[in-house]
Amino acid sequence: MGALLVAGCSEKAAPTRAEKEAAASVSGAPPNGAADVAAKEATAYKVEEKTDLIEFAYSYPVEAARIPGLAAWLDNDRAVQRAALVAAAERDRAAAAKEGFPYHAHSHLQSWQRVTDTPRFLSLSAEIGTYMGGAHGMQSFDTLVWDRNKATRLKPLDMFTSGAAFDKAANDDLCAGVERAKAARGVEWNRDTDSVFGKCPVASAQTIWLGSSDGKKLDRLTIGIGPYEVGPYVEGSYRIDLPMSAALIHALKPEYRGDFRPATRG
Repeated sequence: MGALLVAGCSEKAAPTRAEKEAAASVSGAPPNGAADVAAKEATAYKVEEKTDLIEFAYSYPVEAARIPGLAAWLDNDRAVQRAALVAAAERDRAAAAKEGFPYHAHSHLQSWQRVTDTPRFLSLSAEIGTYMGGAHGMQSFDTLVWDRNKATRLKPLDMFTSGAAFDKAANDDLCAGVERAKAARGVEWNRDTDSVFGKCPVASAQTIWLGSSDGKKLDRLTIGIGPYEVGPYVEGSYRIDLPMSAALIHALKPEYRGDFRPATRG
């Protein structure tokens, strides 16, 4: 019985998050200790709001929430997007009332997802659905890469020597990929020079996502193409996977080449 009482008395409840943050904030604790504790305890973020004026949603994954600098940027971006949506909605609702037209709530729905997480980089993709009045909404994409070595946010294109160098390395594969994707949907691509959608899209003008097959090196690349870029609205958007070719590796800035690997062909 005595042994049981000793064992029971020796058990202590695990400290709460608030207690950990308080301990990390005392004099003599390491700088940013409280922020580091908060980051380690962070969870995926999601906010949703629906009123007669707007519909707004914004989310990002736990991997992003646990990087203080990135989470701060995402929170600011959320605030900026919401403020822009509210301003446009209030303006359009006032105009609709003045002209005697019905007003339909404007929307911005944005979801960030993890593409890959390597020792150096966290790569995220975003799908964005918006409605600002009119016959239909629109879909668009966004992208970012967090560089842990430099504690900074990048666009994938920032890792290449130039947009022109990226285009030279990627455009032929992208054009072939679009043709295959259209054929898979039963769409014949009219390549006539006078066709509105006859030209290949410029790779650097699209959304670029970087991925990894093993969580160590970046060896996957996807191009997101929104509506109206290579076809009418009804055709929708495309996601085209490109091989991480030797040409793409060569087009990288030297400081990043060691973090990439050319794809192997089976």
